[in-house]
Amino acid sequence: MSQTVLYRFLTEVPEAAAIWSALLVLALGVLAALVARPERDTAPEPPSDPAAEEAARLADLRRYADEVAVAAAGARQTARRRREQWAAAQDEADRAWRAFDEAEAAARRFANAGALPAPQTPRTPAEYAARERWLHHAAMTAHWRGDLSARQLADVLAHRNGWDPRRHPAEQEIVLARAVREARRAGWAAAAERERRAWRDAELAAEAARTLAAEAYAATGALRPAPANGVTPATTPVAAPAAVAGARWRPARAG
Repeated sequence: MSQTVLYRFLTEVPEAAAIWSALLVLALGVLAALVARPERDTAPEPPSDPAAEEAARLADLRRYADEVAVAAAGARQTARRRREQWAAAQDEADRAWRAFDEAEAAARRFANAGALPAPQTPRTPAEYAARERWLHHAAMTAHWRGDLSARQLADVLAHRNGWDPRRHPAEQEIVLARAVREARRAGWAAAAERERRAWRDAELAAEAARTLAAEAYAATGALRPAPANGVTPATTPVAAPAAVAGARWRPARAG
């Protein structure tokens, strides 16, 4: 057994050594060939042209400045339109407030008159019919003026939600004045909310216009040639366009 192991060791080790020697010689030969091999011909890189690179850089800056200038002009128009819309909403809120103030004053006058007893009239079918006609006519007139909605007018004609045609016209006038006051209050609240939304839109548009105007000014300044002494001049602050600089909210009147 020991002789067999010794025999295999003596016969296989030289064979493995020979294989490794051959591989080592092959690797050294390949390495020597790579080292001795001349570099492949490569196309020489063209020499850099500073003038061409500067021209390309200026072309990119000019294109960017043009795009920003177009965006700034569009933002100015948007800000001007938003400001006009806000001014219109402000006028509408002022008119709604005046209408509500008038209705409030009328309701207060009728409230004082409501302390007096209702006039005594004969309770006949003709009297009740006259009272009903008066109520319908007064409600339709208020609806044509915009003081009552179509639903409120339908309630009056159907005698729903507290509209009783049997009441005296003096009492009906008090109820009608209160209904008009509440309708105008709701109209003023809606107009005030529209004014607030219009003001927020105008403020956002004005801020966007100011930002784009500053960006356009900076992009245009980057196109100016650098001074000979190498000192960069201080950037002048950009003045906000007149159309957007004054967009400030004046709060609606509080009831």
